[in-house]
Amino acid sequence: MVNVSDLIKRLRDSGVKVPLKVEHAMMKVDIEDFTEFETEGFYKDRPVVFLEIPNGGIKTISAPHMIATLLHNLELDEGQEIVIYGAKGGYLCALVAHIVGESGHVTVLDPSHEVIAHLSDNLRGYPTIECHTITDTAKITLPPVNRALVTGQIEELPEWLIQVMVNGGFSIAPIGNRESQRLLKIEKQDDELFETDLGSVIFGPVDIQDSVVEIPSPEEMAEIVEHIVELMSEIGVIASEDRGQLYDLVAELRQLPDDLPPPEEMEDPSQHPMMKLILQKGEWFVHLWPMIQSMADSKLASFASPDETDQKSNHSDFIP
Repeated sequence: MVNVSDLIKRLRDSGVKVPLKVEHAMMKVDIEDFTEFETEGFYKDRPVVFLEIPNGGIKTISAPHMIATLLHNLELDEGQEIVIYGAKGGYLCALVAHIVGESGHVTVLDPSHEVIAHLSDNLRGYPTIECHTITDTAKITLPPVNRALVTGQIEELPEWLIQVMVNGGFSIAPIGNRESQRLLKIEKQDDELFETDLGSVIFGPVDIQDSVVEIPSPEEMAEIVEHIVELMSEIGVIASEDRGQLYDLVAELRQLPDDLPPPEEMEDPSQHPMMKLILQKGEWFVHLWPMIQSMADSKLASFASPDETDQKSNHSDFIP
């Protein structure tokens, strides 16, 4: 497949662990089979949109570095029983199915009927994958599970998931609130749970219905950007030039009237003073949008369409 080998090499060169079994699966599974949106950004280690709903909610397939990180930490083997809570477009599910093989089984659960309908079409060629919409966790019946992967932010591991994990099995999940999450490996041993912290992440919600467009006021946006700058400075993932540009943006945002009407109430939201200011900042600001999404009170969708932003503004996962 075009570009996949180069992508994997770049991931490894940047320090991302890509096990051979993950590499082999990525060479077999075509990202284009799981979205009708532009996929060029995927080969540049960016997420791609796979579903957009009328209220502005957007769901993405995670960037390759995140997918490789999750699969590395899952320690998958042939014959395992896997549960994935939060479908992520089906691409990740297909990779898992390839790794666990014909003797394994993958159960995919998602709260969204739209997401499951999308998956059911795209996973027809994967007989070992079973997809279900879940609206009532009390009605879930699952076999004993070796590995569970949660692909959206949750505050604690659901009890129904803990109950089906076998002794020695474990879950990988982003645990925390919208602003701060830790990717935890939660292992079950003799009915006790043991946690291993795998690092800081920012994931969006599992349910696409929670991805509601709600743009902050200029002052709220300034506070969010300022907080992100401080966070990125602490962990050393921002260049001094970018830091200076962001602080300039904070100052300019605070000069705007705080009683401006919301952008979504304008005939052309891109002409809103705050949106114009942000759009003028160019590509370097777009990379911050996923963190802004997760740190706002409500999940934000991009103020432009997925095609207009070249997929870069909808990344819901972040590993420092």
